[in-house]
Amino acid sequence: MLGEKDSPKKPYGTNCSNNGNIKNKKKKKRGGSKRKLSLEQTVAYKSVSEWVFLDNSANSSSAAEIIDDFGVVHWNHPKERLVFDFHCHSIHSDGFLSPTKLVERAHQNGVKVLALTDHDTLSGIPEAQEAAFRFGIKIIPGVEVSTVFYPRGETGSEEPVHILAYYSVCGPTRIEELEKLLLGIRNGRFLRAKSMVSKLNKLKLPLKWEHITKIAGTGVAPGRLHVARALVEAGHVENLKQAFSRYLYDGGPAYSTGSEPNAEEAVELICKTGGVAVLAHPWALKNPVAVIRRLTEAGLHGIETYRSDGKLAVYSDLADAYGLVKLGGSDYHGRDGQHESDLGSVSLPMSSVHEFLKVARPIWFKAIVDILEKYVKDPNDANFHFITKFEKIRLRKSISAFSSASDLINHLLSLWLTKEERLNPELEAIKLKLSAVSVSHAQPETDAARTK
Repeated sequence: MLGEKDSPKKPYGTNCSNNGNIKNKKKKKRGGSKRKLSLEQTVAYKSVSEWVFLDNSANSSSAAEIIDDFGVVHWNHPKERLVFDFHCHSIHSDGFLSPTKLVERAHQNGVKVLALTDHDTLSGIPEAQEAAFRFGIKIIPGVEVSTVFYPRGETGSEEPVHILAYYSVCGPTRIEELEKLLLGIRNGRFLRAKSMVSKLNKLKLPLKWEHITKIAGTGVAPGRLHVARALVEAGHVENLKQAFSRYLYDGGPAYSTGSEPNAEEAVELICKTGGVAVLAHPWALKNPVAVIRRLTEAGLHGIETYRSDGKLAVYSDLADAYGLVKLGGSDYHGRDGQHESDLGSVSLPMSSVHEFLKVARPIWFKAIVDILEKYVKDPNDANFHFITKFEKIRLRKSISAFSSASDLINHLLSLWLTKEERLNPELEAIKLKLSAVSVSHAQPETDAARTK
C-alpha cells in the first residue's frame, strides 16, 4: 500500500495547466462574441431610433454630437443603449423635484425618452420641455388620471384606478374637455385632503391644513403623499412608508375618496382627445381581471407590466389575453431613495417600446393633423398658441425667421415627426393652405404675459 509520500506525482505543471484552462474558459464565457440582434429586434431598434432621433442616427455607425438651431444637443449614436421612462412625477403633483431637476436627473441616468405623468395635471410639461431641449431628451406629454372603478355584476367593491395618458408633442386635442375633467379631480383632491386631515386629528394625530398646502406648493392639489410628508415632519411616523401602511392605504383609517370620474369614462375621454391610455400599476388592484376587461372594452391601449424588479408574468399574460401593449416606468417621485425606483431603472425591451409606438404614433399623428387643421380654418393667435403650447422656448428664438405659417409649421414638423411622417399628403395639403398666411401675428407669449 502506498503512503502519501509514495503516491505517484503528477506531471509538473498539470495543476497550473488545468487552472489556466479553467480561467481561459471563464474568460471566453465572459468575453465571448456579442449576441447578434435578431431580424425582429433589428427592425424594432431601427424604428424606435428613427422616432427618438428623428432619422438623424438610425443609419450612422459612429457617435457624433449634433447641435440644432436652438442649441439643443442631439447625440447621434445608434449603438448606445436607449433608456425610456414612461412614468414619473414632479412638484406639479406629488413629486419632490421640479420638472427641470427631474429632467436633469433623467439625463444623468441616461434616459433618452421621458414621459412626465403628474397626477391630474399637464402644467409641468412646458418646463420639462424647456429643460429637455438642453439635454437632447425627448419628452412625451403625459398625465396620470385618478379614477374609480365601479363593479357591474362582478364580485368586489369599487376601487381607485389610475390611467396614464400619453399625448403628442402638441398635447391633447379638445383640450378644454380634458382640462375640465382634470380640474374637477384636482378640486376634489382639496376636499379629500381636508377629510384625511380631519380623520387624522380624530385619531389624535394633529395636523394643520396650512402645513399640507405649504408642502404641496402654490396651486398644487394636495394628495396622499403630501399628507404623508406632513405626518413625517410632525413626528407622527418615521417615514412615508409607515404613514401609508398605518393610516393612508386604500381603505385605511385616514383614507378618503375624492371626486374621481368613472374609470371607463376617463379612458374614453383620453382616446377622444388624442391620447394613448395605459393602466398604471395593475398589481395594486383588488380585481385586476375585471378592471382590465372593462377598460379594454372602453378603449384601453396597454397596461404596465414592467417594474424595476423585472416583468410581472401574470400581467404580461393578461396583456396578451386582451391584446394590450406592455409598458412600464419607474413611478419616480424624487423621495431621495426612500422606497422607490430611480428614473430609468425599468428595463423595457425594445420590442415593447416598438409595439407601443406602433399604437401611439398613428394616434399622435392624427391629433397633430386635427390641431393643425383647426389653425388652417382660423389662423388666429389662440389657435397658434394651441399648436405651440409646449414649444414656446424654441420658437422664441426663431419665429421672426419665417415668412409664412407654412414655413413655420414645416419647421415644427421637422422637430416633431420623422421624414416619412412629414411626407404624408394630409400635411402637404395643410402647408399649402398656410403658404399665404403670415406669422407676424403669431409671436410666442412672453413670460410676463403668461403670468398675468
